[in-house]
Amino acid sequence: MTFEILAAAADAAPQSSFGFMEAMEQGGIIAWSIFTVLVIMSVGSFYILFTKLFEQRKVMNQYNAVRSSFWKAGSLKEGATKLEKNSAWRQLVDDALSAEDQHSKMTDKMEAHDWLHGSLARSEDSINSKLAGGLPFLATVGATAPFVGLLGTVIGIYRALINIGIAGSASIDKVAGPVGEALIMTAIGLLVAVPAVFAYNWLQGRNKRIAEMLSAFSTDLLANINSNGAVKPVATVAAAPKPAARPATAAPTTTIKK
Repeated sequence: MTFEILAAAADAAPQSSFGFMEAMEQGGIIAWSIFTVLVIMSVGSFYILFTKLFEQRKVMNQYNAVRSSFWKAGSLKEGATKLEKNSAWRQLVDDALSAEDQHSKMTDKMEAHDWLHGSLARSEDSINSKLAGGLPFLATVGATAPFVGLLGTVIGIYRALINIGIAGSASIDKVAGPVGEALIMTAIGLLVAVPAVFAYNWLQGRNKRIAEMLSAFSTDLLANINSNGAVKPVATVAAAPKPAARPATAAPTTTIKK
């Protein structure tokens, strides 16, 4: 009889379940709004990471064509036809040729070197600016995502304190949901911010490497134009793959008959 009473009391007791969905449901629209903002930040960060990585790789691969085939051409106009249209390297060549043509139409005595150098510098800046597009978003996410998560943490702790005040006691069933919500928001904020910071620093480093290549190519273009094509870097040729080593054959043996 006593066992049946205890079993009935256990069945009648409320069963509390704790988890991510339960904590978010207790947080209500505020918790879901903060979570949505963090998800948007994370998706945007990874989208920028992959798109900029693809763009950077494309520019670096096009540089191999510049080194191998462009400088073999007899003139810059001929070499430009060997470069991909709408590429960064084709833009520099076209801008250099356009600046050279514009200088010949000037009536003042402006130095050709200064005019060409300034035109190429503007072209480099436009390319670097395009490559840097999206990186400010990564920096913003890396700087603000922890604070967005902290906002959810503060609201969760505030709700836990309200529940304690209403119940008059700090029972686990009253504070577990809000505190769990607070911890979840903190963790999500960090998970969003850390990859964004790593992606920003990595992409920024690759952009600096591309900027160095652009600057070197602009210098070569300037020297080539000012020397009427006499000065040009040596074109590099991709190394041919080494032939596979042939398996060693055993030396023929000679038998001597007695």
